[in-house]
Amino acid sequence: MIKKTDFVYSQESEPHRIRTKKILKQFPELRKLIGKNPKTIWAIIGLVAFQVVLAWFVRDQSWWIIFGAAYLLGAFADHALFVMIHECTHQLLFKNRNANRWASMFANLPQILPSAISFEKYHIKHHSFQGVHELDADLPNKWEAKLISNSFFGKAMWLLFFPVFQLFRLSRLREIHPFDGWILTNFVLQVVFTTAIWYFMGWPAVAFLLLSFSFSVGLHPLGARWIQEHYLTHSVEQETYSYYGNFNVVAFNVGFHNEHHDFPSIPWNKLPEIKKTAPEYYDTLHYHTSWTKLFFRFLFDREISLFNRILRKERGKVALTDISKPDIDMTRTESAKPKLEPSQV
Repeated sequence: MIKKTDFVYSQESEPHRIRTKKILKQFPELRKLIGKNPKTIWAIIGLVAFQVVLAWFVRDQSWWIIFGAAYLLGAFADHALFVMIHECTHQLLFKNRNANRWASMFANLPQILPSAISFEKYHIKHHSFQGVHELDADLPNKWEAKLISNSFFGKAMWLLFFPVFQLFRLSRLREIHPFDGWILTNFVLQVVFTTAIWYFMGWPAVAFLLLSFSFSVGLHPLGARWIQEHYLTHSVEQETYSYYGNFNVVAFNVGFHNEHHDFPSIPWNKLPEIKKTAPEYYDTLHYHTSWTKLFFRFLFDREISLFNRILRKERGKVALTDISKPDIDMTRTESAKPKLEPSQV
């Protein structure tokens, strides 16, 4: 086995805009799925309430019960809240951008760490500049990949401290402004919420919420989602992978990742319809069926390291302000075409 020392570099543009165009040409009816789902706010309210109530119930319990509740219940709720923040980031709840931001910050509350608005700033660039190292925060730093290497211990530590490693990536993304009034608002809301939890429930309740957050993104089968989405686990040519397993039920279809990148303006509840309508475009791609299986494969398979990612040095002609909604772009392009009179056909 040859140990990887660098990423995989591609001269090709990211695949999603091209595939979106092909799919819409063959299946124009998919345009009808593009839109908002304001009912998602009820899922956010329910999940936030679930975490607060659970924190209340475990506040006087032993640490092993707090730990178990966070791993078996809280992690799934927090992971679902991440998906809700993701929906808000793509403005898939309300027409008003600020309304989506407020919903996003509300969903962020039980996660303790203020990340909703920062996620919006960096995630949209991930769509626009997939694989471009200086703009895609989803890519690990080179020193990060070298440090973790391909060992079980290194990868376990990476998952355990995943949010910390993500913070270290921000200094690499110098073209993205990391601070504004919304970031400050997000921070203040988190401080007020966390202080209230501590005051009324005590430190064990805060610890439960922190553990739930940690497990939802880290050393837990749910953490395999970060490997599933863009790590080269099946092919050195396919850089985006979907997951079609049972956890999609409690993760609001976030596993439909190729579908989401192709159609970022379609809300979570309609993502399965994309694959159902255009199966020839997705059944022919590699995909995952188990996050748990992938979780253990990532930890133990020495062929997989953080270097299993595609990078591209060419940024293309995409503007830094691009919000990467190729499905909307294609729809507008079609509607802008002049309609021919019958005599011209």
